[in-house]
Amino acid sequence: MASKIQFFYEGISFKLSNASFSRKVLRSIFAFFDVPITHLNFIFMSDEALLQVNIDYLNHNYFTDVITFDYSEEEAIEGDIFISIDRVLDNSKTQNTSFENELHRVMIHGVLHLLGMEDSTKPLKSLMRMQENVFLSLLPD
Repeated sequence: MASKIQFFYEGISFKLSNASFSRKVLRSIFAFFDVPITHLNFIFMSDEALLQVNIDYLNHNYFTDVITFDYSEEEAIEGDIFISIDRVLDNSKTQNTSFENELHRVMIHGVLHLLGMEDSTKPLKSLMRMQENVFLSLLPD
C-alpha cells in the first residue's frame, strides 16, 4: 500500500529543512508498529491559527503545540497533524533543547496519537514521553 506524507505551511515563513528525511523517520515509526499508512498531512502554522482550530473543532480556548485528527478507517492510518511553530519554538526554549529536537518530538507525538497512544493522565503522559524519547534517540544529533 502506497503511503503519502505531505507538509503544508499556512501563514508562516517556516519550512522543514529536510522533508525527505522527516518522511523517512515518520515512516519508520509506522513500520516499527507494523501499521500501514495511506495519507498523513502535517500542517505547520502560527499560535493564533492553531488556537482557532482548537476553538472551532475541539471547543478548547487555549494554545497548544499539536492537534491530531484521525480519519483512519479499517487498519490503515490517515490523518492531519496541526503544529504551532510558535509553540514549538517557545517549548524548545523552556525545555532547553534545540528547535529541531522539539519539532521532531511534537511530530512524533502526533503520530503516536494516530497509533492510539493517549496522554490524558499523568501515567499515560509519562508513557508517551518515554516512547517519544525512544524515537528521538534514533535521530542523528
